[in-house]
Amino acid sequence: MSRKIAIIGMGNVGAAVAHGLIAQGAFDDYVLIDKNEAKVKADALDFQDAAANLNHHANIIVNDYQALADADVVVSALGNIKLQDNPNADRFAELPFTSKEVPFVAEQLKKVGFTGIIIVISNPVDVITSLYQHYTGLPKERVIGTGTLLDTARMKRAVGVRFGVDPRSVYGYNLGEHGNSQFTAWSQVRIKGQPISKFASVEELDEIALEALKGGHTVFYGKKYTSYGIASAAIRLAVALVSDSHEELPVSNYYQPLDTYLSYPAIVGREGILEQVKLSLTEKEEEKLAYSAQFIKQKFAESL
Repeated sequence: MSRKIAIIGMGNVGAAVAHGLIAQGAFDDYVLIDKNEAKVKADALDFQDAAANLNHHANIIVNDYQALADADVVVSALGNIKLQDNPNADRFAELPFTSKEVPFVAEQLKKVGFTGIIIVISNPVDVITSLYQHYTGLPKERVIGTGTLLDTARMKRAVGVRFGVDPRSVYGYNLGEHGNSQFTAWSQVRIKGQPISKFASVEELDEIALEALKGGHTVFYGKKYTSYGIASAAIRLAVALVSDSHEELPVSNYYQPLDTYLSYPAIVGREGILEQVKLSLTEKEEEKLAYSAQFIKQKFAESL
């Protein structure tokens, strides 16, 4: 049985996601969709030119929403990256653009009877994930945002550099909004088999959090977009879903206690969100999570 994924929005991130998946042979069929027909056709031809030097075959379809009817996963990578170039690095700068695109895409998915899983990259990701669920009517567990999977990776990179360990050997999460109200739940972070508090003071942890935040800004303002970090996060999530890995990931999913989509660790598999992990956060961390949730809920309400 073939595996099919669609990527809507073939900008820097969408193209990076497509390339990463095709290069590792994660899916068999790829549906690439973009309003810039010349660009998406060029991408398709470029991937076909790469085929002879790759280890996996890929069937590529361009700008055909009907082909999404039996897709396993649809990735929303649409956006207007130029709006992100603002002094406050505010992801909500894209909301006026992306919030208008979601109803159209959702209607196309409903028309063809899509019942797979939506992965949302489009910013602001928590609000846009909420909007996709609202307009498609898909079960909440089947609409997922990449959320703080990228922020968590940035934190792990900063911790790894500081303490001389591979970022894959750092365990823990950034939670809440994929935006300015997200935070590192230091109570959950472990390295070398111990809580990170055994190795760092509160002041040092604040420095590390700033390093992680500044790293993302450095990438964006250096090349006016980010691509590889977020694409890798989306690829990891897509592969976990289609392979039914039951992997624990801090992604944007519906968090019932605060009645909103936000990033909180969950077990993911072929049916989407299978189970939320139960964390024992500190009182201060719970307050930060609630603040982040309220911010997301307000922006979602304003977008309807």
